Amino acid sequence: MTMPNYLPKIDRGAAITRTASADVTGGRVVEVTTSKAVAMAGADSAKVLGVALHDAKSGEAVTVSLDGVQRPVASGAITAGAKVYTAAGGAVSATGTTNPIGIALETVADGAQVDVQMNR
Repeated sequence: MTMPNYLPKIDRGAAITRTASADVTGGRVVEVTTSKAVAMAGADSAKVLGVALHDAKSGEAVTVSLDGVQRPVASGAITAGAKVYTAAGGAVSATGTTNPIGIALETVADGAQVDVQMNR
């Protein structure tokens, strides 16, 4: 699934542009990979920067929303109030151990977009 233009649900206006070190899908959580570069986050990432605002191929510029209420895709069911962690491919999950990135504001099924108050 591609998401060429993604908008956060509530955006505080904080965004930054970085280079995609691998293909990035808009609406997915990204992590820092090297100096000024990002890729879609892996499971329980400690290097989360924010959520990609658009698709980008490797080597292209990608704008990243840094905070606010984001709407990433759930990997597995998530219950409102649960701590949210990154999952493979830049998705989010209620399963993690050490690096929560926010709190789920709603209950959703696997594969749905979920409102997450970012607080990493």
